[in-house]
Amino acid sequence: MAVLPFSPTPFFANKNQAFWNLQLLGWGGATMLRVMSAVANDQPAERLVIILIATITGFSLSLILSVVYNYLIAQRPLVTWGSTAVVLVFATGVYAFIDSWVLEVAGTSSSGSFVSLFVGIYFFDLTLLGAWSALYYAINFFLQVEEQSDRLERLEAQATSAQLAMLRYQLNPHFLFNTLNSISTLVLLKQTEPANAMLTRLSSFLRHTLVTQPGGKVSVAQEAETLQLYLSIEKMRFEDRLRTNFRIEDRAAKAQVPSMLLQPLIENAIKYGVSPKEEGAEISLLAQIVGPRLRITVSDTGPGVDVGGVAYDLPAVMATHKRRDSTGVGLANIRDRLAQAYGDDHRFEIRSPESGGFTVLIEIPHELADEEVPPAAAQGTLAEKQATALTVNPPSAPQKVSTKP
Repeated sequence: MAVLPFSPTPFFANKNQAFWNLQLLGWGGATMLRVMSAVANDQPAERLVIILIATITGFSLSLILSVVYNYLIAQRPLVTWGSTAVVLVFATGVYAFIDSWVLEVAGTSSSGSFVSLFVGIYFFDLTLLGAWSALYYAINFFLQVEEQSDRLERLEAQATSAQLAMLRYQLNPHFLFNTLNSISTLVLLKQTEPANAMLTRLSSFLRHTLVTQPGGKVSVAQEAETLQLYLSIEKMRFEDRLRTNFRIEDRAAKAQVPSMLLQPLIENAIKYGVSPKEEGAEISLLAQIVGPRLRITVSDTGPGVDVGGVAYDLPAVMATHKRRDSTGVGLANIRDRLAQAYGDDHRFEIRSPESGGFTVLIEIPHELADEEVPPAAAQGTLAEKQATALTVNPPSAPQKVSTKP
């Protein structure tokens, strides 16, 4: 997984250039203030030379301080602040000594002695270098916090992407084993045509699941087409025991959903609804727009859900005593993916009355695709019928293969 580079605030995109810009701006502004003060007080022109020397001295000392501070900022807090105070006091002493010596040489000092002049200038220079030091640490701590925040966001994004990939690729191995076992049985029985058809549909389904981005979204019509690929494989195994009824409104067909969101629901319906009953069951999918929301309902006419199964993990379940082998992994998978994609702005409800049947209701914000994406390439798909009623047609006269899901 690629790691995005740190992108700081535009002004600090080039840290070295930003430092020199601030250096020139800060010391230039301080110099201008001292020059304006000298002119306003009618001081001689020689005073401007003294101000220029003081500015060059302060500018040079600040460069040395930046090197020292850059080392100290990475140390423990006690070392950083203690050493900074010592270095600042010493640097201010050097600054004040040079300023006092220049004033003495120029003969513009009004103080009686060099010591009194030094003490008077020291506090002024301490204020100037102290402000510079505070600004230096403030800017660098800001950049550190910004970089740490950026890294945290990047790690969270990577964790989310990895979790979405993990959730999306939790394809039930039973489906693969049963499908491959069915293909093997058809080959042994020399039923090459249905074996080839099942293998082609399995290839198309797997290619679609692997190509789609883990965190990507597809239209409901595309999601339904992927389900048709899956169901067309299962239909060859269960034949008339597996009945489907897809109803997708025209507006709902263009709405976006996370890719492979509904496949675990259909898989659960087959495993716990169709397989246990000799007469099979009907799986229904209804997609409609309700106000600003997309509502998707997946239901089956199977036995229902067990009290000791997914009911504890999903409080919305109205449980019965019938599905004793349900773990709720697929349902928890969908719940987690919805939370990743929409936060709290979604609805996920499960209903299973005592009379039987199982229904999952998903309600998410209605989002339209930015552009049409071509459907997955596959033979035998029914994309042109997905906007209204989708059904899976069995292949012609297939050999019945008995395998347990």
